[in-house]
Amino acid sequence: MEQGYLSLVLHAHLPYVRHPERDDRLEERWVYEAMLESYIPLLMVFDKLLADGIDYRLTMSVSPTLLTMLDDPLIQERFMSYLANLTELSVKEVKRTAGSPAERRLALMYLERFREIAVYCARHHYRLVPVLRRLHEAGRLELITCAATHAYLPFLMTEEAVRAQIQTAVMTHQEILGFRPQGIWLPECAYAPGVDRLLAEAGLRFFFVENHAVEHATPIPRRGLYAPLLTAHGVAAFARDPACSRQVWSSEVGYPGDYDYREFYRDIGYDLDVDYLAPHLHPSGIRIHTGLKYHRITGKGEQKDWYNPERARDKAAQHASHFLASRVRQIGAVARQLDRKPVIVAPYDAELFGHWWYEGPLFLDFLCRRIAAEAPGLRMISPSDYLREYPENDRARLPFSSWGRSGYGEVWLNGKNEWIYRHLHRAEREMVELVQTHPAPTPLQERVLKQAARELMLAQSSDWAFIMDNQTMVDYAVGRTHDHLTRFRQLSGWLRTGETDPAALTAMEQENQIFPNLLPKFYLPKQAHKVNVSHSVADLSSRGESPTRVLMLCWEYPPKTVGGLAKAVYDLARHLAKENVEVHVLTSALHAAYEEERAEGIFVRRVPTFQPGEETAFLDWVFQLNLAMMDEVERLMQQGIRFDLLHAHDWLVGFAALEAKRRFGLPLIATIHATEHGRNQGIHTPLQQRIHQVERELAREAERVIVCSRYMAGEVQRLFELPGENISVIPNGIERPAPPPREEVEALRRRLGLEGRVIYFVGRLVREKGVHLLLEAVPAILAKHPDVTVVVAGTGPMQDELQALAAASGISGRVRFLGFVDDDTRNALFCLADLAVFPSLYEPFGIVALEAMAYRTPLLVADTGGLAEIVRHGENGLTMYAGDRNSLADQAIWLLDHPHAGMVLAERAYAELTERYDWNRLAQDTLEQYRKLVPQLVVW
Repeated sequence: MEQGYLSLVLHAHLPYVRHPERDDRLEERWVYEAMLESYIPLLMVFDKLLADGIDYRLTMSVSPTLLTMLDDPLIQERFMSYLANLTELSVKEVKRTAGSPAERRLALMYLERFREIAVYCARHHYRLVPVLRRLHEAGRLELITCAATHAYLPFLMTEEAVRAQIQTAVMTHQEILGFRPQGIWLPECAYAPGVDRLLAEAGLRFFFVENHAVEHATPIPRRGLYAPLLTAHGVAAFARDPACSRQVWSSEVGYPGDYDYREFYRDIGYDLDVDYLAPHLHPSGIRIHTGLKYHRITGKGEQKDWYNPERARDKAAQHASHFLASRVRQIGAVARQLDRKPVIVAPYDAELFGHWWYEGPLFLDFLCRRIAAEAPGLRMISPSDYLREYPENDRARLPFSSWGRSGYGEVWLNGKNEWIYRHLHRAEREMVELVQTHPAPTPLQERVLKQAARELMLAQSSDWAFIMDNQTMVDYAVGRTHDHLTRFRQLSGWLRTGETDPAALTAMEQENQIFPNLLPKFYLPKQAHKVNVSHSVADLSSRGESPTRVLMLCWEYPPKTVGGLAKAVYDLARHLAKENVEVHVLTSALHAAYEEERAEGIFVRRVPTFQPGEETAFLDWVFQLNLAMMDEVERLMQQGIRFDLLHAHDWLVGFAALEAKRRFGLPLIATIHATEHGRNQGIHTPLQQRIHQVERELAREAERVIVCSRYMAGEVQRLFELPGENISVIPNGIERPAPPPREEVEALRRRLGLEGRVIYFVGRLVREKGVHLLLEAVPAILAKHPDVTVVVAGTGPMQDELQALAAASGISGRVRFLGFVDDDTRNALFCLADLAVFPSLYEPFGIVALEAMAYRTPLLVADTGGLAEIVRHGENGLTMYAGDRNSLADQAIWLLDHPHAGMVLAERAYAELTERYDWNRLAQDTLEQYRKLVPQLVVW
């Protein structure tokens, strides 16, 4: 009897690239290549397994766009010609390679393969849809759907547009295949809360998510990734297993990268003479992949050996055995811990098998046969089967997620493609309005509405944003987006003016023969389902003439100072208090006791928690801190202290901020001082993913978000998909300090034994601060200025590593690591330094640059983040290319060569402080953001 199950899921999708007007579009070849190399080989494997009586079960999603093209007689006819052309080329290759046995053997292999595929296709009249339906009816292949045009659903603006994508997909699946699908492949596995309700509305029972969506679900799932979770609306979410993914997808250890497998990128279409290939290339002579590839991967170098089909076949068998053994061990280990048979979900792009990984269909054939014959403890299953066996499952709230780069949406929303969304969103809203204003359309108006919906859906395809991000066929992706939206506007204009061009409409319908029975009513709002996410603000003025009362939440506050956040919150609170704002700060206690004080007009309350340590997980400490904060907020409310608004600083107080907002109806402002993605140049670990999700939720739930630089504005807008109008840039400030007495500065120089010139760095010793780049640049600087000493002040996890780097580079004698320094020492070091260097890889703002400017210290910073906005090269300091030690060395040497020019730059920088970074002005700017949320705020 089986201990558990394996659910293999293949996602087959191509964008709608049918071009009836011409038969030489390169993009249409995507369909023929996928049919030849993936879809048909897979169906041939499935058919043979069925004929041999093998008990197997897979799931396959076929997107409506692909399903429509496979069912299209024009595509079938053109594929027949495509296959005939390649067969002709392989015949020529058999003749050409007569003198080369290794090549000829491979040319014969392709000729035999193409003829075998032609026979299979002829048997089925080049119609693949009936084959899919037959395999489904035989119980071997569960067919499910995808969104209509593979739109990235979380990035659609309106509920109506999401509903139309889902309902049209279900309808198309039923029309072409003859039955309603039980499940759906969400495009790019992209899920956002609320989508599940629309899935349930369409009668869909399950979908798939990336593993971190379940790992970060609330509450934490008892069965982990090995059982589905039910969403609030009863739809089951199956999570991708990371071990299965790694063994097949990973570019480092995945099976397809084995050196004995066929090399994808080496094709005779690029190797052979153009004149010889001309009848088989694009009419314009553009070189293209023909599918005839004679080399194996061989290694990472350019040199490639001949492909050996027998060795590749043996490897496919070995890898199938390895994959199976891994799953059996995995199931055995998990089954002992669960109260039911676990299911391992292994989803992949179908095109991986055959197109990218030539031996992929063979691997699946071996795997299915060996599971049936050799693994009685493991059985293949579909999600529907599993839900029939286990209809009762845990419920949880899933966060936004996808299986794209970094696990969220940055592939489909970034600087290369963000421009498309304002046009798509406008068209969405207009489509909803058009359907509402034409409740009983005439037959002609009905055609126009349907075509407008088609054009909008085709423009929404996630493929166009993906291509723009990937920088491959960008002109085509941009053109498709532009053309569909242009036609949409034309159709909309016809409906508004009542003047339609029937001939032009017919031409549009013939060009895009998809969704013939599309129902415009899918775009009608369903008011019963609308959720009002705006938060009303109580009439606070009923309290009478009371001052503005703000509750600030921050995890660190002086004297507890870990980074720059504590100082920024402290300075802002002090200057708001000077504006007669009643500021209450809630923060963590230094010790295990509650503390309360009023200092400089600020009410400060420090709540105790256990302290994080080796046996205390960091997130557990954060959770305890937030619970303590919520207890304190509730206590203050019970005492009659009412707040006008909340101001949360960074993700560590996000839980308390969101709970207080929801429970007490308080408007929320969030200041995002830095992001986890930025600190780590991506999201790489489960902890980072969890932090990123909290940041995202805090930013999206806040009525306004404040950031300290334009760079950060762009970062939070991109990472958290925020409207630009919800983000305000208010930099951190600084008060120009009195310089320490000259004798104290010189005494410090003598005490530290600093002779010659000094380059100074102060800050946390973490990788994003770039101190390693400074050390790597030191040898080049010393070659020109051997009297230089580099002073590094600060502590952090990289301290030992940086000291080891200095020793290995032979510069220990010219680098001084001071560790922690007090404020007076830090300030004196600015005064004695000839140059301050801050080579950050990531810097949301860069308050340390302002400190250098305040002490008139010549400044060199990386041109990244907020630093690039503070320091303008050649005007008030110098900048270096971020991450480039040579650039750092060049700029530092120039400043040391030109000390007078450096002082001129420093004086200009000093003069800017009052104008741009004065805390009095910044407090006024912050107060203005408060008033935008609560216009009736009173300031005494």
